[in-house]
Amino acid sequence: MNIKLIVLDVDGVLTDGRLFIGSDGEEYKAFHTQDGMGISLAHHAGIKTAIITGRKSAAVSKRASELKINYVYQGIHEKMEVLEEILQELKVDLNEVCYIGDDINDLPILQTVGFPAAPYDAVEIVKKHVKYVSKLNGGSGAVREIIDFILTDSNNYQDLITAYLKGTVKLTQ
Repeated sequence: MNIKLIVLDVDGVLTDGRLFIGSDGEEYKAFHTQDGMGISLAHHAGIKTAIITGRKSAAVSKRASELKINYVYQGIHEKMEVLEEILQELKVDLNEVCYIGDDINDLPILQTVGFPAAPYDAVEIVKKHVKYVSKLNGGSGAVREIIDFILTDSNNYQDLITAYLKGTVKLTQ
């Protein structure tokens, strides 16, 4: 497996899918720190990351900035169009993409990328169209599990961890 780009949905993937909206209209989301570490490890391995989500949220912008996500698109209905733009810019082929999604609006991408994946609590139709279903739910470390699977398959994982902890240069795939 030669993954060069990991694309994530947010609600139900990076979060547990629940929305908390305060009386001031502010939207709150809970993110799992292990997913964040997985994204950092992917970056260290030279893999680019993107978020393409249908909702708009300041919480997503903040978390994506903290994690240095390479591409962040919110309020997107036609996710495939955005993915195609990213692929052209990066000169990456669809078979070099992992997409992690959980619901029917993710199906067009899940059915075209090289490594489609989903959290354990994704809807059943999505789980039928992916190559990997996490043992964990969205927002509970599923993204980290999937990234670890990719990195273990693509790199000497222990060397990657050692390099990450030492802060040495990125390993290439």
